[in-house]
Order: sequence, then C-alpha cells, then structure tokens
Amino acid sequence: MGMLHVVNKSPFEKTSLDSCLVYAKEGAAILLIEDAVYAALKDTAVADKVRAALKKCKVYALEPDIKARGMEVAKVIDGIDVVNYGGFVDLATAYDNVHSWV
Repeated sequence: MGMLHVVNKSPFEKTSLDSCLVYAKEGAAILLIEDAVYAALKDTAVADKVRAALKKCKVYALEPDIKARGMEVAKVIDGIDVVNYGGFVDLATAYDNVHSWV
C-alpha cells in the first residue's frame, strides 16, 4: 500500500517536511513524530501546507510526542489522525515502504 513518510524535525527549524511534501504521492501517508508534531497544530505558519497535503495523503501525528511538548490534541488540524505507539507500528507494517526524512 504505497509509502509511509516519517518526519521528525520541526518545520520551523529544518526543511524535512517541505522535502517530504514535494515527494509524497497521492495515497501516501505522512507520520509526524518528535518535533515534527509542531506541524500538526492549527494556526501556525505551516498549517496551510499540511491542510493541502491532507487532500492527497493521510497525515498522522504521534500523540505521545504531542503531549511531551505540552501541546493539546484538541489543537491538531482537523483531518490529522492522532496515533499512539501501537498505531505507529500498525502504519509501518501497513505500507510497502517507509521513508524517514531527517
């Protein structure tokens, strides 16, 4: 089932998310982990990019990383699925390929 793109760098410090969005094809999935979960928040400078990505890809954010950064799950962009560690494993096994953007 396509590719799972895993992004772990903050979109406010690195270009990993931008690079991922260029290469992510229709039907792919993007999982935001570690500092990349900042991209999942509503009302940020990258929120429109993430909303645009949702039109062609599934986007997920890792809940433990959201909470570890003092953020609220309620402030995640509508359409992003919040997953736990088990969900991370399920995604990694559901997709044919996994690419980590560092």
